[in-house]
Amino acid sequence: MNRSSVLAWLAMLSFVVAVTGFGLALDDYAQLRDPVALLGARGMPHAWVFNLLGFVLPGLLVAIVGIRLRRELPAASAWPARIGAQLCVLAALAFAAQGLVSLDASDLDASRTRLHALLAMLWWLAFVPGALLLALGLRQVPGRRALAWVGVLVALALLWFVASPWQPLSNAVAQRIAFVAWLGWAVVAARRPG
Repeated sequence: MNRSSVLAWLAMLSFVVAVTGFGLALDDYAQLRDPVALLGARGMPHAWVFNLLGFVLPGLLVAIVGIRLRRELPAASAWPARIGAQLCVLAALAFAAQGLVSLDASDLDASRTRLHALLAMLWWLAFVPGALLLALGLRQVPGRRALAWVGVLVALALLWFVASPWQPLSNAVAQRIAFVAWLGWAVVAARRPG
């Protein structure tokens, strides 16, 4: 397993353990009902630890994976792959930033809450075109076709689970699926071609 793969798996593990562990620690928190960000909201016990393990660390680790992916693109890579990789890094940094600007559960109109929501939106708005452009640029690159297909599938999943008004699942469940799908994309992106 290469270093990027270790980082991607650590990102996934950190997120899943943080959401599960902190969710179990709160009596009135329901994974099927409550948003992930509530665990790191102002006033929640140990919110800063959750934000560090649930958002900041996974986001920064995926950003490193994205930077390495961008650096390892073949020299002759078309512009879609290069721009796509940059957008995927931006998405990871937006994900990490959500942990630095926690929401205020007592005031959903507070500027902190709006900024947190903006960062969450930037996460998927940067990732979706980034993954699609990366897939477009990698579709003919040997050893990277799997990443291209996974990128398309995860981008479509994010559109469905995060942005679709016809979502049949609760927002909380859809959000978790989107987060884990994105982290799964990072695991695939971290693999060495070949």
